[in-house]
Amino acid sequence: MASTSARKVSRPKSNFNLDAYLDAKSALVNRALDRFLPKETTKPATIHRAMRYSLFAGGKRMRPVLTLAAAAACGGSDADAMPFACAVECIHTYSLIHDDLPAMDNDDFRRGKPTNHKVFGEGIAVLAGDALLTQAFEIAAQCRGWSRYSHRDVVLEIAKASGSLQRSRSLTTSST
Repeated sequence: MASTSARKVSRPKSNFNLDAYLDAKSALVNRALDRFLPKETTKPATIHRAMRYSLFAGGKRMRPVLTLAAAAACGGSDADAMPFACAVECIHTYSLIHDDLPAMDNDDFRRGKPTNHKVFGEGIAVLAGDALLTQAFEIAAQCRGWSRYSHRDVVLEIAKASGSLQRSRSLTTSST
């Protein structure tokens, strides 16, 4: 009769350090975002300062790091996936700016810092959020496609997800 007790399986020790991986990929993303975004002094400087204020306010960069990890899992490179990773982060940050507005959640602080509309005013915050969404598609448009997914399909998927983000936000603020 065969033994039904569980056998202990020996697994090799992994040298993978998640914290180091996240830190390294986040640093790559931050450098790429800095290259993709207009400098603070580029006109209209106030909007560019507001965009950068929220985009570089801290955070773990989980969405772009996951984008890079997904590309790596499929045999892609950081260099090829980086524009899409940065586009995803711009979309995420735009959604945070808009969520914090008085007409939405009316938050005063995000990540321990005053929210964009508290620093720059509501009008500039709306424009900065809108500019980040537009910037995301400008960044994504610079990418090339892959054999499995065309450039058009990937950009369309980002657009659909961004639109769904807006539709879900409208449901949470609707009184009906």
